[in-house]
Amino acid sequence: MNGIRTGDRGWVRVIGEVAHPAGRLVCFPHSGGTAAAYRAWPRALPGDWELLAVQYPGHADRFAEAPADSVAEMASAVAGELLRRDPVPCSLFGHSLGALVAYETARVLQDHGRPAHRLFVSGSPAPSRAGGGTTHRATDDELWAVLGELGGIDPAVADDPELRELLLPVVRADITLNETYRPAPHPEPLRCPVRCYYNTEDPLVDEERVAAWAEVGTGPFTVRPQPGGHFRPLSDPGELITDLAAALAESEAVR
Repeated sequence: MNGIRTGDRGWVRVIGEVAHPAGRLVCFPHSGGTAAAYRAWPRALPGDWELLAVQYPGHADRFAEAPADSVAEMASAVAGELLRRDPVPCSLFGHSLGALVAYETARVLQDHGRPAHRLFVSGSPAPSRAGGGTTHRATDDELWAVLGELGGIDPAVADDPELRELLLPVVRADITLNETYRPAPHPEPLRCPVRCYYNTEDPLVDEERVAAWAEVGTGPFTVRPQPGGHFRPLSDPGELITDLAAALAESEAVR
C-alpha cells in the first residue's frame, strides 16, 4: 500500500502501511515540505519497517490550519501521536527544519520513557548552532529568490504567480520557526545513536556546524557527507535512502 492515509487530519501520516511492523521510520519535512515528499521511500526500507511522515499545520490537507508557534509545540504534538501507537522501535529522520523537529520529538519521547531507536538528521546545523537569521523578514521577492537559489523551487513553476502566492506564506512561517528556534538550556542527552547527513555544496551548513550534533547525545555518532546542494536529499535521495535502510537493517539484526 503506497498511498497516504489522511483521514484523521492529525500530525502523522502512514505511508506504506505494515500490518505488524518490526519498527517505524518517522520522517519530518523541510520548510514548505509535506508528507508526500516521502511517498516513494517505503520501497527502499526493510520490508517489515513502516514509514510515517509528519504533516505540519498550514501544509497540504492542513492548509486551512494556522501554523505552529514553535518547534517545541510541533514536537510535543507529534510525540503525543507516536506515544499512542504500539511501542515498536521508532527511528526519526528530518531534513532542514525537520531535523530540529525530529530532535525535539526524540527528546519528548525519551522524557516519556519511549526513547527513539535512532535519530537521523540532514541539512541542518546542530541545535546549539541553529536559529538566528532574518530571511523570514525578507520581502516576498527576496524570499522567493532565496528559495530559487537553494533549489527549492522547480524552475518550471518559479514564475507562476498563483503558486508563489500560495507557497510564500507557508514557507515564511516555516522559516520563521527555524530562525527563531532556541534549544532548551541544558537538555537531557539523547541515548540513541545519531547519524548526521550534510551536502558539501549546501550554503546553509558546513562540517563544523553539523559536527556539533555530537553534543545532543551520549550514544554513537556518525557523519555522512554527500555531494550536492541543500535540496539534493529530496530531489535525488537514492544514496541517502540506501544508507538509512542499511542502518535500520543493521540495528534490527543486532536486537
